[in-house]
Amino acid sequence: MDMGEGLRRALAKISGSTIIDTRTIKEFNKELQKVLLGADVEVDLVFKFTKEIETKAVSSRPPAGLPPREYITNLVYDGLVELMGSEYDPEIKPQRIILFGLYGSGKTTTSAKLAKFYQSRGLSAGVICCDVSRPAAYEQLETLAKQANIGFFGMKGESDPSKIARAGAEALRDKQIIICDTSGRSALDSNLIEELQNVNRAFNPDRKILVISADIGQVAGTQAREFDRAVKINGVIVSKMDGSGRGGGALSASNAANSHVLFIGVGEKLNDLEPYNPKRFIGGLLGIPDISALVERVQSAVAEANIRPEEMDIDSIEKMDFDAFYTQLKAINKLGPLKGVFGMMGAADVPKEVIEEGEGKLKRYKYIISSMTYEERKNESLLHQSGRITRIAKGSGTTERDVRDLISNFNKMKRSYKMMKNNRNMKRFFSQK
Repeated sequence: MDMGEGLRRALAKISGSTIIDTRTIKEFNKELQKVLLGADVEVDLVFKFTKEIETKAVSSRPPAGLPPREYITNLVYDGLVELMGSEYDPEIKPQRIILFGLYGSGKTTTSAKLAKFYQSRGLSAGVICCDVSRPAAYEQLETLAKQANIGFFGMKGESDPSKIARAGAEALRDKQIIICDTSGRSALDSNLIEELQNVNRAFNPDRKILVISADIGQVAGTQAREFDRAVKINGVIVSKMDGSGRGGGALSASNAANSHVLFIGVGEKLNDLEPYNPKRFIGGLLGIPDISALVERVQSAVAEANIRPEEMDIDSIEKMDFDAFYTQLKAINKLGPLKGVFGMMGAADVPKEVIEEGEGKLKRYKYIISSMTYEERKNESLLHQSGRITRIAKGSGTTERDVRDLISNFNKMKRSYKMMKNNRNMKRFFSQK
């Protein structure tokens, strides 16, 4: 069970309570402690947090008309936000950034994600491979740079990372954002410290960031302190938040170590890096809808998929065909994992099998549309002619039932768009894209 699921279950147990007394709160706190300790939040922080919840809940009364569950949810929400640190608002300006981290932290992927983040906000960006110890580090970062359409510099075979850093800074001097990816080790030993200090002096960064994997939990605090003593870090990026139930432990430990969390990695794609916002993070865990985040994600997905404004115009519903439908599927794919999308909608507990089925359908639909002829994509009625569905199913590696399912959902979408056409709020939403 991950941290979010555990918190929601604990809160659900008090949903039927009509009064909040000491016994109710103590029982709730026991569940809360199990969840937080299971997420690898430090013991002292857990007991301090739950003690504060008990004190506030018992010594005060819910506002008139506010159900006990919502009152406790608000207390937990406010307390966890404080526990997890403050929001980060990145400065969109030219700068040099160096990333540190141990093996397995996701540092190289984060280098490309961070460069892409700034480039998507109007700043040209490039990355330098100064990792001279890990096999294939050069090839990995070069490949990621090509995928992200950002600059790349490396010196394959060069063993002195300081030399690479100086040469890279010069080679990428036309870039507004330059990110240096450094070597890691299984531990921060004296050799690594000396190497990182030398690279740091050669590169002369504006910001020094430690990349930590969410799955290390409360050890994040120890790592942050050690790297700070060695190279004086300015903040932390917590990677792999989407795949670890210990992310809350990593965030709270980083905050306790006075290391400001700057970004979190929320998926495998290059877009999946977000400025850290504890209110959004905790809201997602508690199942609180975040429509503003969903709108931002949609806008970013539309831009990433290179969708023209007219393709999102619901007034052109009469022109809707499978090419347009394919465009919509591309945008949905850019939104990231459906689990995250449902979470923003306040539906974090949608069964895993339902999410997997939905993601599988999206993939099949793309294959099916790609197997259609130009005329079929433009004229859905042609698909009802004998033999066409069979041919498309064979060509896409799907079944005839899958093809008919696509046709059915395509027509449902057209009907839905027609209903939205006269809805002022929805028209305003689409016109902003």
